[in-house]
Amino acid sequence: MSATPAPADDLIVIGKIVSVHGVRGEVKVYSFTDPIDNLLDYRHWTLRREGETRQVEQVRGRLQGKVLVAKLDGLDDREEARAFAGFEICVPRGELPQLAEGEYYWYQLEGLKVIDQAGQLLGRIDHLLETGSNDVMVVKPCTGSLDDRERLLPYTEQCVLSIDLAAGEMRVDWDADF
Repeated sequence: MSATPAPADDLIVIGKIVSVHGVRGEVKVYSFTDPIDNLLDYRHWTLRREGETRQVEQVRGRLQGKVLVAKLDGLDDREEARAFAGFEICVPRGELPQLAEGEYYWYQLEGLKVIDQAGQLLGRIDHLLETGSNDVMVVKPCTGSLDDRERLLPYTEQCVLSIDLAAGEMRVDWDADF
């Protein structure tokens, strides 16, 4: 395992090591990819936790229920593996697959200004949540926003009218009073 980090501003979080699995140094991983086992397509991971960064290589992995179990190169002991819990798993942005027109990664949406049909600034997208039926955008107030309310908006075709990454804006069909 190496201690040379990739450029921090180029990294995208695709999962998190949550605990150990078994006695041979395997780790349980919660994946943020869809489908979840896509995380296993990336062999070289940058692990990040509280300012600490490590480079590791995933040797093999498998889907087990709603989590993944991964074996990292050089990690063969349960107690050593326990020290990896809490690390975010990151890969360089350039390694992500190209998306079709009109599709976006969550990281591309975070920070966008959210503007309703009346031209009112509702806030900025802070992050997104995965729910059973659809993803939800957490819109927090920002400088110039209509009020100080946090809003939860569905990330659906009915709500999202347009996305302009270059302008940093998303237009939505959403009642500001809701």
